[in-house]
Amino acid sequence: MLPFFGIVCLFVSTSCDGPVRPAGNIEGPRISQEAIVDRQNAAAASGSAHAEKQILFGDLHVHTTYSIDAFLYSLPLFSGEGAHPPADACDFARHCAGLDFFSINDHAEGLTPDLWQRTKESIRQCNAVADPAGGDPDMVAFMGWEWTQTGPSPETHFGHKNIIYPGLADDELPTRPITSVAVSDQTAPSSLVMHAAAGAVDLLGYSEYADVLSFMADMSEIPDCPAGVPAPELPVNCRENAATPEDLFRKLGEWGLETLVIPHGLAWGVHAPPGARLDVQLTRAQHDPAMQRLVEISSGHGNSEEFRDYPEYVTDSAGERICPAPTPDYLACCWQAGEIVRARCDDLAPDECDARVAEARQITLDAGTTPEWVLPGTTAEDWLDCDQCRDCFKPAMTLRPGQTAQYATAISNFDEPEPDGDPLQFRWGFISSTDNHAARPGTGYKQFDRITMTDARGVHDEETFRSLRDYVTGDVEDPQRAQPASENRLSQLFDTEREASFMYPGGIVAVHAAGRDRISIWDALMRREVYGTSGPRMLLWFDLLNEDGGRIPMGGETERRENPTFVVRASGALEQQPGCPEESIAALSSQRLDHLCRNECYHPGNARHPITRIDVIRIRSQQRAGEPVARLIEDPWRSFECDPDPGGCRVEFSDPDFAEDGRDAAYYVRALQVDTPAINAANLRTQFDEAGRAVAVTPCYGDYRLGTEDDCLGPAAERAWSSPIYVDHAGG
Repeated sequence: MLPFFGIVCLFVSTSCDGPVRPAGNIEGPRISQEAIVDRQNAAAASGSAHAEKQILFGDLHVHTTYSIDAFLYSLPLFSGEGAHPPADACDFARHCAGLDFFSINDHAEGLTPDLWQRTKESIRQCNAVADPAGGDPDMVAFMGWEWTQTGPSPETHFGHKNIIYPGLADDELPTRPITSVAVSDQTAPSSLVMHAAAGAVDLLGYSEYADVLSFMADMSEIPDCPAGVPAPELPVNCRENAATPEDLFRKLGEWGLETLVIPHGLAWGVHAPPGARLDVQLTRAQHDPAMQRLVEISSGHGNSEEFRDYPEYVTDSAGERICPAPTPDYLACCWQAGEIVRARCDDLAPDECDARVAEARQITLDAGTTPEWVLPGTTAEDWLDCDQCRDCFKPAMTLRPGQTAQYATAISNFDEPEPDGDPLQFRWGFISSTDNHAARPGTGYKQFDRITMTDARGVHDEETFRSLRDYVTGDVEDPQRAQPASENRLSQLFDTEREASFMYPGGIVAVHAAGRDRISIWDALMRREVYGTSGPRMLLWFDLLNEDGGRIPMGGETERRENPTFVVRASGALEQQPGCPEESIAALSSQRLDHLCRNECYHPGNARHPITRIDVIRIRSQQRAGEPVARLIEDPWRSFECDPDPGGCRVEFSDPDFAEDGRDAAYYVRALQVDTPAINAANLRTQFDEAGRAVAVTPCYGDYRLGTEDDCLGPAAERAWSSPIYVDHAGG
C-alpha cells in the first residue's frame, strides 16, 4: 500500500528505533552445506530431462519499515511490533523461511539518500555472510525498490512495479530509486512544522510516535530533481520522479543497467478504480518487454490470476455509467449502497426513498476505490461481500477483472505492431511473492499467527477506533443520505476493516536455475523459466515437446503449424513439522527467534502433500481490436485428476485444435494440492439464503475485534502456477 501523507501527518508521528533509523544487525550465520544439499535433493527432478537444473525458492517483494506504510503499521496504534529494518529480512529469509533468494523492495517515496545507502550496505552484508569464501552462496539477496502509482481513472492508473537489479556495487545500481510522485505534488505540512511537532510529541512522552513526523520531514527536505537532465547526471541528493511507466522506462534506460521490472497487485481494487484495464499499458511507450518480463500474479495481498466476466458497471446508450443489478456471482457495492439507504428510509415517502436509493448508487459508483465511505456509520458487515470475487482462490480484495494476468495474456495492440507485423502483446512469466511489510520474506511456509505473518492490521482498541472513525467521518448532515466520498478525510485508515479478510501469508517464486549463484538465478528470471505458488514449496515442471526430442520450458516462445504437445510434472510440498530445525535454533538467539520467526520456521519432514489435480489454461490471443476476451480465456481448458501419490503427478496432452484454429495461444498449468487449512481461505465468510443471495458476512478483522486469537482458517487447495508457454501459429 502506498502511504498517504495526510494520514500520517495528522494521526501519527513515530519512532520505532530513533531518528537515525538504523538498518539493524544481521545475527545469523550462513547455513551449513549439509542443509543446502538437503534442499537441493528435496527439489531435484527424478528424471534426466531436468537434471541439469535445480528448483530454488525465493521472494521478490519484501518491505521493511523503511517503507512509510510499513512504518505506520508498526505503531502501537495498530498493535505493531516496532521497527523491522533490512537486517531482519536477511535473518528471516535465511533462518525462519529457509529461502534461496529474496529482494528488498521498499517504496521509493520513503527512501531518502541515507536510507537507500543503509539498505545497500545491509544487503551487501547479507550477501557477505552467504558467500564468504567465493563459493556457492547459501542465499542470494537482491537490491531493488517499488515504484508505486495510483490513478483516479482507468486511463490514468498504471499500478505498482518492483524494480530489481542483478548487481550490488555502486556502479551496478542507480544512485537513487525513482518515485511516482514529486515532493512538490504532495500535500503535507512543511518540514519545519513536522520537526517541531515531532519534538513536541516526544516531550509529551510518546517517543514511539515521534519519528514518523521526523521521517516525513526528512522526506520532504529532499528536493525534486531538475527536469530534463539524464538520470546519471543528476545530483545525488534529489528525488527522481516518473509519473508514468513511459517516464519510468526512459529513466531506467538512461542508467544502461540490466533491469527487471515486475508489475504486481494489478487487480487489487483498493488502488485500481472500477473499469481499470491493462490495455492502457499495452503500448510501446508504457511497456518495455526487455525489462518487464515477469508479472506477480499472487501475493499476500491476494490472487490476481483469474479473469471473471462480471460487470463492474454497465453503460447506457449515452455512454453514462449505470450500477449493475446483482447476479448469482457478483454483488456490486453501488447496488448494496442503495439497499443500505433503502433500509434507512424510515418514514420517507416512497418516491423520495427511491430517489435517494438511485442517488446512493450513482455516488457510490463515482467513488472509485472508496465506495464504503459514501455512507457514514456503516460497518463492514453492512456491505456484505460487494465487489468481491466469490469463487476465486484467495482473491485480491475488490478484484478488477481487466487487471488480471489472464486478461493481460489475451489482449493485443493492433495499432502498434511488432516489426514482423504481429500485434503487440504482453509476454510475461508468472511469479508469486509475499508483499510482506514486516521484513519477513517467504512467510507462506506455514499457516499460523495471522496478524504477524500477514499484513492484516487494525486499530488496537475500541475507544481509539471509534474516536478516529468519528474524526474521519466528520459532521454528517443527513445519515439517511449518501455523500460524495471526496468529502471524507483519511478514510484509508479504515481500509483495514475489509482488507484484513483478504490478507494471506503470501506466495513464493521458484526458478529453474543452473546453479545457486546470483547470475544463475538472474538468468532464470530473465528467460522466464519461473513459476509461483500460493506459499508451499511445490515442485513443478512444464514443457512443450519438440519432434526432435528437445523441450521448450515454461516461459518459452515458439512458432509452429502443427498441434503442440506438452508434458507437466508436479509434486506437492513437503509436510511441515512444528517448531524450528536445530540449525535455526542454533543460529539465532532465543529472543530473535521468537521476535522474527515466532518460533515456527520452515521445517520440512519427509512426506509430501499429494497433488489432486492439474488444470491446463489455454488463452488465445485477440485477432481484432475490441474482440471480447471472455471467450478467449479457457479456465480450465483441460483438467486431469491425479492419483494420491506422494511421488507426484505426470500428465501429457496435446491441443488438437491449434493447427486448424490458426491463431496464437498461450498455455499454462495449475497444480493443486489436497485441501489443507489456510488463513483467510473463506475471506469474508459470506452466508447465503436459499435463493443464493448474500445475507451476512463474518469479516476476519485485524483489529481489537478478533486480535491474534483467530487465524480464520479454512480449507484451501494450495497451488502452483507455471509461466505460460507462448505458441504462435506459423501461418497466422
